[in-house]
Amino acid sequence: MVRYRRNLIPGGAYFFTATLDDRRSSALIDHVGQLRAAFRTARTEKPFTIDTIVILPDHLHVIMTLPENDSDFSGRWRRIKSLFTHRLVTSGVPVARNHRGEFGL
Repeated sequence: MVRYRRNLIPGGAYFFTATLDDRRSSALIDHVGQLRAAFRTARTEKPFTIDTIVILPDHLHVIMTLPENDSDFSGRWRRIKSLFTHRLVTSGVPVARNHRGEFGL
């Protein structure tokens, strides 16, 4: 099992790459409106700054800066992913489930 070392620095700037489960999918650019809305909602709930973002068909890169007293980047990512998936499913986009019954986006 991979052991991640996470630098939890309040107010830090973090670089992330997030990929879709199906690397042949183009869901990120096909549904970029829902992705933007997910980021907007997450930023309203728990503020952060998007320094730069690149959205490609199957993955994205983002540098985000958190507020001075906050280092919870994982909670923000969990919320962004959840919102994006929920928006796709409720709009009728077919999203497959994995063996645990979770959406495999």
